Order: sequence, then C-alpha cells, then structure tokens
Amino acid sequence: MATETHVLRSTKRDRLGTRYARRVREAGGLPGVVYGHGQAPVHVAIEAKDALLHINAGEKVFSLKMDSDADETVLLKDVQFDYLGTNIIHVDLARVDLNEMVEVQAHVRLVGESDAMKEAGAILLHPTNSIEIRCRVTDIPEHIELDISELEIGHSLHASDLKLPSGFELASDPDDVLANIVIKQEVEEPAEGAEVVGEGEGPEVITEKKDESDSEGEKKE
Repeated sequence: MATETHVLRSTKRDRLGTRYARRVREAGGLPGVVYGHGQAPVHVAIEAKDALLHINAGEKVFSLKMDSDADETVLLKDVQFDYLGTNIIHVDLARVDLNEMVEVQAHVRLVGESDAMKEAGAILLHPTNSIEIRCRVTDIPEHIELDISELEIGHSLHASDLKLPSGFELASDPDDVLANIVIKQEVEEPAEGAEVVGEGEGPEVITEKKDESDSEGEKKE
C-alpha cells in the first residue's frame, strides 16, 4: 500500500433519496455514507473527479475532509454502479485507525508460466480473481500473487494455496478455485456472464465477470 493517503473533500448531505443523489452527481459530487467506530452514519457528497481518479486506480484508504470537522481516515468498503455497470454512483466508507485489522478484497494476480500451457488446446481458467483477506490498514496490498508455474492439466489452485505475507489472514473460503488448466475440447461454452481474456495467439484465460446490477445507487440513502 502507498504510504500517502489522498484527501477526499466532502460536505454533509441533509436531503436523502434517489432524486437528491442525482442532483449531487449532476453538480459534480459523488454520494456516499461514512460509518463505523460507534458513531452515527453520516451521508456525504464527495468531490467526484478527484475521488473517482483514485478509486479507479485501486486505492482503498483515504483521509476524508468533511466541512469543518477534523479529518478522518476511511476505508473504501463498497461501491455501487449505474445500471450499465460502468460508472460509480455511490460509495460506502468505514472509519478506521491506521493500525487496526480490517477485512478487504484483494485482486489475485497470476504469475509464472506453466509447462502445461504448451500442450495443444490448453486453457488457463481464472474463475475467482479476488479474495477476502484480513490485514492492517497500513498493509493493504494492491494485489496478491499466485504462482501457477507448477500447475498441471486437470489440477487446480485454491485460495488455501496462496502464500500470504506475515500478518495476513485469509477470510475467503479456502476451497475457492483461483486457477486451473484444462484442454479446450473438455471446455463447454463459457457460462453466461463469463469473460474470455487474452484471445488470439496466446493461451486463453477465462475469468468470471462480476455481474453489477443497478441498485439505484441509493441502498443506504
């Protein structure tokens, strides 16, 4: 994790609901809610341009500046998208201390080259591309690496096979399949919602595409 926490500037929102949230977005704001640490939830309007720049870059920890209140350290816990699943329209932020343990989603990056991929028709499947981990706020990683160099055809690597750094705990199901290799003729048509990545001259990698549904962006408004 980067040592610098970017500042998100925001103001409190008194009027809630879909109509008022739409007005916030039209004015260049991003609706959100801040909660945790035994304090009452606070609904906010965050300056969207800068916030979305850092959120889309994968950052999760921010310093929230809200009106005349003291800055708070917050963790990005959830984002809601529009009905197309492309634009962020609402965020959930949890108050945290930099040294406390938190549970976060971490992207799984496949590294290494398996000799099995040299077999004709070999396909690398990546059905689960993120996991839940527990770690200190200051240690939240950009990603977790999984070495597939020893992976053989017909075998799988699970969440339990990850070599997590010291102080990290796996919060996902240890039996979640992260990667496996099969021969093409054994693979049926990808299920609806599955995404094929890396088509062309190189090996195929199939990942599960997250189905983002329209929550109207205001489940917590």
